[in-house]
Amino acid sequence: MVRFPNPVRLLILAVGQALARAGLVSAERVRRTTDLAWPRIVTGIARMSKNAVDVAMVGLAVGPVAIAGIGFATPYWGLAFSLGGGMAGGTIALVSQRYGADAHDELGVAVRASAAVVVAITLPVAAAFWLFPAELVSVMTDDAEAIRLGGEYLRILALGVPFAGLNLVGSRIYIGADDSWTPMLVRGGGALSNIAFSGLLIFGLGMGVTGAAIGTVLANVLVTGTFVAGLVAGRLPGVGDLPVKIDAFGTYLDRETVEDVVRIGLPVVGRNGVWTVAKFPMLAIVGLFGPSVVAAYVIARRIWGIMNTPGWGFGLASSSLVGQELGTGDELAAEEYARDIVLFSVATYVVAALLVGAFAEPIVGLFVGDSGDATVPVAVALVYAACVAVVGQGVKAGTAGPLDASGDTRWPFYSQIVGMFGAAIPIAYLGATTSLGLWGLYLSFVAETTIPAVINYYRFSTGKWKAISREFRPDQGAPADD
Repeated sequence: MVRFPNPVRLLILAVGQALARAGLVSAERVRRTTDLAWPRIVTGIARMSKNAVDVAMVGLAVGPVAIAGIGFATPYWGLAFSLGGGMAGGTIALVSQRYGADAHDELGVAVRASAAVVVAITLPVAAAFWLFPAELVSVMTDDAEAIRLGGEYLRILALGVPFAGLNLVGSRIYIGADDSWTPMLVRGGGALSNIAFSGLLIFGLGMGVTGAAIGTVLANVLVTGTFVAGLVAGRLPGVGDLPVKIDAFGTYLDRETVEDVVRIGLPVVGRNGVWTVAKFPMLAIVGLFGPSVVAAYVIARRIWGIMNTPGWGFGLASSSLVGQELGTGDELAAEEYARDIVLFSVATYVVAALLVGAFAEPIVGLFVGDSGDATVPVAVALVYAACVAVVGQGVKAGTAGPLDASGDTRWPFYSQIVGMFGAAIPIAYLGATTSLGLWGLYLSFVAETTIPAVINYYRFSTGKWKAISREFRPDQGAPADD
């Protein structure tokens, strides 16, 4: 199979090669990291662009009030990703270490246990969204039209919650096995199909926010079906043989493995959930500024999501590559990979922030056209603030990778709590209730990333994560530096 040159890969590789020529990182580690990270970054760009396009299409078809409605429903949909992505943190730690140690039987047990755990924890959430959508949206606003539209959107999304969680597990299985190309094709293709479904339903059939929700559900079902087919067959049409093949009829409830998935995954669920939970008070606070600022904030967050995609690639590449080295017992190589990836990640974020900052105003204009004149200047200012803040994500994501790979997932969870509830939300509230004004939102963005970055880096620098990883490795002897 020929893999075509990709501008994202070329840009990331150019950044890494510049660092290597300066003697700051290893050229070989740059190559391996790039090969594993760039497909995940493309996947992230596709998925975040899908989210942004959904908002833009609904905004153009219905208006800013629909953007606000979707914004109020989004934190609940994020719960699916917090739960699925959290348990997938256990998946990638176990899979990468077993793949590195060539323990394929144990790898299959880890995959099945992860799937079982995700289904068990997402079904109750889906039921709540289906039964009480309007009540859930009304927690954050008393705007009747926003509640109606947001509730309509959330109820349909309920059907996709388990599939969204399983998609994250499927992605992490392959990344843990040193293959980020397959998840890019599957999930990136899902994002493109989502845009096509939503466009047809929103504009072709005039279904508004309901069309956007149905498109999202259909795309998630399609992605899940593709991952299952690939895992069971060990290959996919057009892709060829895959590095992982799973027996679908093996045990799904191996007690020790389920406990490991939950033990590693729960702090990651907590870390992911911090921002999801924080969206509720944050959106309520933003609502105090008025509907134009709410729409501007939702737009800026969508753009932030696209800028943040390098962290998806570097964080998961670090988890996979560091985990594989830990699986063989080579802790020194694991640390060298981790340090190079942190620096590589930060440099890439700087480039992304400069590019988005240069085109902030025309990008914002794509969301509201001529119907959001009051929204545009606020959204542009928030995007500039995001460009400053997002650089901290490079450190935060880069250092979370080795901690996740080792099973030391509690500290990134703690750092996220401190950053959001100890700083970002209080600063935003001061902006809404004092003369600080919109500067409260700008500074909130910065606090949200820099504080977790400092805490994560401190924990990484202690080296304790290497010792913790020994608790989760397959049986393969003592670590290299013992």
